[in-house]
Amino acid sequence: MVHMVHAYSHRTLTNPAEGDEDKPVDGFQMPRVGPMDLPALIYGCGVFSAQFNSGDHIMGEEGTRAIRLALRYGINAFDTARYYGPSEYVLGNILQALKEEFPRSSYQIMTKCGRFAANDFDYSPTRIRRCVLKSLERLQTDYLDVVYLHDVEFVATSILPRLEGNHVIALNDEAVAYGLARGDEGKVRGPGDQAVLDALVELRKLKQEGIVKKIGITGYPLPTLLRIAILINSTPPFEPLDVVLSYSHLTLQNSTFNDFAPHFYERARVKQLVAAGPLSMGLLSPKPPSWHPAPEELQSAVAKAVEIVQDLPTLAQGYTARQTGTKMPLVAGFSNVKEVHECVKVWREVHEKRDGLRLQQEKEVIEVFGRSQYLDWSWKSP
Repeated sequence: MVHMVHAYSHRTLTNPAEGDEDKPVDGFQMPRVGPMDLPALIYGCGVFSAQFNSGDHIMGEEGTRAIRLALRYGINAFDTARYYGPSEYVLGNILQALKEEFPRSSYQIMTKCGRFAANDFDYSPTRIRRCVLKSLERLQTDYLDVVYLHDVEFVATSILPRLEGNHVIALNDEAVAYGLARGDEGKVRGPGDQAVLDALVELRKLKQEGIVKKIGITGYPLPTLLRIAILINSTPPFEPLDVVLSYSHLTLQNSTFNDFAPHFYERARVKQLVAAGPLSMGLLSPKPPSWHPAPEELQSAVAKAVEIVQDLPTLAQGYTARQTGTKMPLVAGFSNVKEVHECVKVWREVHEKRDGLRLQQEKEVIEVFGRSQYLDWSWKSP
């Protein structure tokens, strides 16, 4: 990966030639969502990393064509991260190649800081600033629309009474155990919490300098994200986060983001929530990746779901698109133009109510997860 990053950082791209599949299919443009004017679909640039694609694919023209098509459909926000290997370099080079048709003012760039490798986190203010400035350089821009603290559960003090399972109980019966009791909003639980707060101070300085427009946090466990968002809002200068992103929590297998969403808006005053991972990091597919953290029993349930509907990924995308609708943007990754077309087609079918069979299949798959005892079940992170 180091060699690929180095190679891509010195590469100049051109705007590729066009064929029929490089043009959007007629239909309404992607709608805008919420106070940040984000598109209903955000382009997930984790696809420009070795975790999802080969080096040859990342270094080829397919990514440029996919992003160009997405922009033409109105998918004009991009989610990337320093942690995603060459992703920032790739995205920056592609957007430069397309700048004649799509100037910087026509799209939003959302990136993340603080995570540098699988187990390499550094939320120190100096490293946060250095990371953001490096992202500016990689993305070839002089400002970033959103910067998140990446995967805060690895840094924040952990007080989860259980690391896996259905965490909706944190919103009521076990609020005290999860650190979500009324009256505990401003309670710093340990040095990890303080590290998050210190990093936010530096991001606010970058925001005041105009380098960053909006700031937020990302992660997997919803109780931790909610607790930290409430803590940030309850700590001087009492400024809520602009945006919070969680992944794999608005899917066919786990839709608990719907339960937590009102609490983010009301208790933490978060201005915008973003969902990611409609396929739950590849779990909801005929062949989940070997590294996936889901236990064997859950993967067996997925295999049973595939027996009901072979094209489980498309069904999963449609379900999440319906759940997010025009209230919450959804991050989805596209490796090529075919995937862009397919995702837009699914989104349109769902929101134009042309999905009677799809609704029945969703019900059957959800019942499979219910019988397995893994419906709305979250795995350990970290």
